[in-house]
Parts: sequence; C-alpha cells; structure tokens
Amino acid sequence: LEQTRNFTQEAIISNVDLLSSRKAFDIKLPVLGPYMVDYTSNGRYLVIGGRKGHLAIIDWKKSQLITEIQVAETTRDVKFLHNELFFAAAQKKYTYIYDKKGVEIHCMKEHTSPLKLEFLPHHFLLVTIDKFGNLRYQDTSTGIMIAQHRTKLGHCRVMQANPYNAVIGLGHNNGCVTMWSPNVSSPLVSMLCHHGSLTAVAFESQGQQMVTAGVDGKVKIWDLRKFTLLHSYFSRLPAKCLDISKKGLLAVGQSSCVEIWKDALVTKQQKPYMMHRLVKGSQVQDLSFCPFEDVLGLGHAEGISSILVPGSGEANFDTFVANPFESIKQRQEMEIHSLLDKLQPEMIMLDPKEIGSIQRTPKENQKMKSGQSLEANNIAAIRAGKTLVLKKKTKGRNKPSRRLKRKQDNIISARRPLIEEQQLKYKAIPKKQKVLDDSVPRALARFVKKQ
Repeated sequence: LEQTRNFTQEAIISNVDLLSSRKAFDIKLPVLGPYMVDYTSNGRYLVIGGRKGHLAIIDWKKSQLITEIQVAETTRDVKFLHNELFFAAAQKKYTYIYDKKGVEIHCMKEHTSPLKLEFLPHHFLLVTIDKFGNLRYQDTSTGIMIAQHRTKLGHCRVMQANPYNAVIGLGHNNGCVTMWSPNVSSPLVSMLCHHGSLTAVAFESQGQQMVTAGVDGKVKIWDLRKFTLLHSYFSRLPAKCLDISKKGLLAVGQSSCVEIWKDALVTKQQKPYMMHRLVKGSQVQDLSFCPFEDVLGLGHAEGISSILVPGSGEANFDTFVANPFESIKQRQEMEIHSLLDKLQPEMIMLDPKEIGSIQRTPKENQKMKSGQSLEANNIAAIRAGKTLVLKKKTKGRNKPSRRLKRKQDNIISARRPLIEEQQLKYKAIPKKQKVLDDSVPRALARFVKKQ
C-alpha cells in the first residue's frame, strides 16, 4: 500500500472538490516575516503578524482582506480576543489591542516587553509573559489587572493555555514546564521534561495529554492525570512549534518541514501520517489547526500557507459554543451570552471537577482511597476466580452443581489473602486499656462514675 506521508499537497488538491481545493493557498510575504498566525474560535477569520510590524485580518474562506496595518515595530505574537472584532499584538515595548478596522484601541503599558500572548475565552483573560519571566493576567471585559506572578526562572518564550482547565503552561530554559493559575503566586505543577531548554508546548483538548519539545531533539507525550511520560519521539532537528487538532492529530514544525502524526498521543507511531515541505530556505515559525476544518495554517519566513490535512477537523459543531456560519446578529447575541456566562478567575484550577464538591479532611481522603482500593482488589479477585479454568472430573463428579461449587470455592480462595490481610490490620490496632483507680476496691470499680 502507498504510504500517506508521500502524498503531496498538489496530489490532495487535485483529488478533492472545488470548494475544498480553495482552502489550500500560499501568500508570499518575504520581506516582513517570519509570521505568527491565529484563528478565531469558529475558524472563520485568520490574523497574521509579521516580525517587522505587518498585521492583517483575513476572511480566508472568501479570500478577502478585512484590514491591514503596518505598526513599524517588532511584533512577536498576535492573538484574537473573544471574536474577530479585536485582536492583541505583542510589540517591542508594550501590548496593544486593535479592532477589526485596524484602529488602536488600547496600549497596555503594564504588559512591558511581551514575548507571548494567550487569551482565555471563558474567563475573558489576556495573559502575557515578558522577557524577564513575569506572568500577567488582565480582564479584557473590565480592564482590571487580575494577577502578576514572577516565575523567577528567567527568559521565557514558550506559553500555551490548557483548553480544559485554563491553566497556563510555561516552558523554561532549564527544561521544566510550570503550570500557573492567577490565584496562586507559585506554580501549581513543576515538571522536569527535557535536558535542555524547551521550544514548544501543546495541550490536548480534553486536558489529559501534554506534548513538549526541546533543543535535545525529542518530542515527549505526557499523561497529565498521573504526570508521567507515555512515550517520546526523536526529531532530526529541534521542533519549533506544536499543535494538536480536535481529532487528536499532532503537528510538529521543524526547520522547513511540517510533520503530522495520527494517533501519536495514544500509542507510539513508527511513521508520520503526512509531511509537508516549504520552499528551500523558509523556516516554520508558527502553526495552528483551523477549528472545524481539515486545514493547518502555517506562518513562516516567506509568508503564510494553508495546507489540507484530511481528518484533522471536528465535523460536528455546536452553535451555542462556536458557529462557523454565524450572522452579525448571532455574533452580537453570542457576545452578550459569553459575557453573562463569564467564569471568575478563582475557578481556574488543575481539576475543575472539584468545583462544587465536598472538601474532605486528609483522614477521610485516606479512608476513601483505602476503601476504593479494597473494593478494586475484591473485584479483581472475583474476576480471577471466575476466569480460572476448571479441570474436567470423572463421570458423576462433573455435575453443574459441583462445578458451580468449585467456582465459588475458587473465588473464596482468591479473596482469602485479602481478608486475612484486613484482619491482621485490625488486630494490629492497639486497644485502649481501662485505667483502674487504686483507691476504690476492685469489686466496686464498676460503680465509679466515668470522667
């Protein structure tokens, strides 16, 4: 069988329908690059930002330029806010917010020398990290500075938000990934992931896996439920950017090559699902999967590109969350509803399921966990006893009633070590001894009032 990684974009475009073929394009902008890219939550609009100050919003499905400005200043990152009406740009000195027409709305002087931007749509929080390692949270609906944290780990160029719990992940030069919340001044989790500085971090949409890349040439998959390493991949060159689609496809950008891996988060794969090479001399700077489309947007030194990745997009969308075909009236209603449903920063935590649950004492937690482990061991013992293959007896000794009795005996014998262990544990608990008063005769001790 022919391997899918050998399929070129020209071959894919020639075999898809006309509307899908228009979704793949290249815009050459060799002077003002390299470029950063970002899509809106419904995948309809694309914002691009060149390192030399070129900013633009594109309705990429209609191939229509919405706005284009030149700020004549170094721009390190761009990010849409709650919809396409506003976007933020991390420029040389401050963070700026522009509207859809390219008019400067705000100059956020508290966010000095920003390197990376993130926006938390459910909390309306704009998050920035500067070159000194200061992490800042600002509410874009009220303008209030929610929190400022000093990471104390120096220069940081890697930042990614976990879409499941809105926790911010930072990649540092010492090989650690730290996870932050605006409610705590110290990191919630600190993990040593690489023997060298990190170059990219990405989170899966359900918040269960994390992918990291470092200068040591490794791409590692981590299980965030146990904070353990699942498996790792070797890359020929250090990966510069990562992204995970809604369907679990992993995109890895390194040098002038982009690799897309399928099912790489679940099991270790031997070869990539797809590969795409840029023109010679062009370096990948940023990449992002388009929501609800089989499209991957690339920002590189020669401009921007859009390539087709079959099976990467979520086909079923919820119009109450994101509507790719929304009208102006629907967008206005969505903005009002999202403001009414806005979550407070205090609700950002590692496990959102703890919200509304009962807070137990450590002793109660230990008792509950021991009970759960005992129940799990009992279930495993019963399952082992039931699956045990019974020997066939001679005639008259292999009746159904006798076989059932032997099966029950097997279950009891499998559970016996657990029961004995539990009995020994209860026996080991010292009993409280009664203290007798010597001044009272032994025969009358039972009538003495207990204190």
